[in-house]
Amino acid sequence: MNPEVVSLIKLAVVFAFIIVLLAFKRPLNLVMAIAAVVVIVLYQLPMADALPAIQRGVLGTNTLNALLVLYCITFLQRMMEPRKQLFGCQTAMNGLFNNRRVNASLTPFMLGCLPAASTVILCGPIVRDAVGDSLKTDETAAVTSYFRHISEAFMPTYSGILVAIGLTEGRVTPASFVIGMLPVVVCLFLAGYVVYLRKIPKDTGMTPDQSKGAYFGLLVKSIWPIFLSIAIVLIAKTPVWMAVLFCIVLEFFVQKFTIQEVLPFFRTAFEGKLMLNTLAVMIFSQLLQTTQVMNVLTKYLSMLPIPSFLVYALIFAVGPLVGGSMTTYVLGVPMLLADPSIGSFFPAFLLCMTMSYVIMQVCPTHICLTLCAEDYKIPLGSLIVKAMPLVVVAACLAFGYYGILTMLGV
Repeated sequence: MNPEVVSLIKLAVVFAFIIVLLAFKRPLNLVMAIAAVVVIVLYQLPMADALPAIQRGVLGTNTLNALLVLYCITFLQRMMEPRKQLFGCQTAMNGLFNNRRVNASLTPFMLGCLPAASTVILCGPIVRDAVGDSLKTDETAAVTSYFRHISEAFMPTYSGILVAIGLTEGRVTPASFVIGMLPVVVCLFLAGYVVYLRKIPKDTGMTPDQSKGAYFGLLVKSIWPIFLSIAIVLIAKTPVWMAVLFCIVLEFFVQKFTIQEVLPFFRTAFEGKLMLNTLAVMIFSQLLQTTQVMNVLTKYLSMLPIPSFLVYALIFAVGPLVGGSMTTYVLGVPMLLADPSIGSFFPAFLLCMTMSYVIMQVCPTHICLTLCAEDYKIPLGSLIVKAMPLVVVAACLAFGYYGILTMLGV
């Protein structure tokens, strides 16, 4: 049998292992550890390749940054809880909109503008309170993760988007990308409404007794550390952990903490299980990338007898599951750029970037999903199952948007 076909069969076996183990509600770190061993055995990776991949998974820049940001944001959350700042955020949103659906969607969207996986932990308490008992726990988790990530679809503060735009050789600019993706953002919110938000009662039960300006001031006062962290990252281009750490120091003085109050946070902010899950996912991802199976997958998908835009949509949808978004962009964008059969490049690029984004919302190696599942104390598989309808509706709307742009000759 063709070695490349064998490589794809092995890939299917690896993901079958993951799906089965998640279905049996095994711990994520165990699932990823077993999957990593399966990758090494099936692909017969020599230790000269496997050990460096494992080392990158443990000590790589992306891993260390993720762990450091996780710790800093958890620490910040520990500080905000006793000062009831998250509760203040909820009260402010109630006063501004008096709509639980807005609280469950707009708040995680705003907090999600901070480019850090662990931001989803800050969103959880607010969404849970807004949803109440109108959704099941796994559905509430899906809503939290989904709306927290909408900013990642279009904000060029995320490195992957900047890399993809850079690969277009000037055909797409950050400004044109943001403008082009705004209707996609609308589609994403619409998908969230159709699948889950409409099931949540609107009324918060609160009777506003202050002006809108007062409630807006309360909102800023409640979650200014997050807003300031986002501003620092956008303006000063600093690492996320550094921006959050700076806000932790400010929070200490602004909220008048004592040393005795803060000392326990150094221990409680260390979420061992979350960090272990992160390490396991990173190691598995690095090992899978070492197999170079992404190149084979891209080759065979490009040979499918379907329209070109569907071929590239599949490449950008399946690629992140195997090699990660960055690898998909590096391989896929130049192919898309050089293919004359694709027609208008801009609509196709927007479609591909959207497909890459939506598939990550159900990707088992997506760190944010593991953090969200752990925060809600549910299996990762349950979260993925409940997020799937959101992804399907969003993808259908994205294809509709592509069709409109194509008809308009954009």
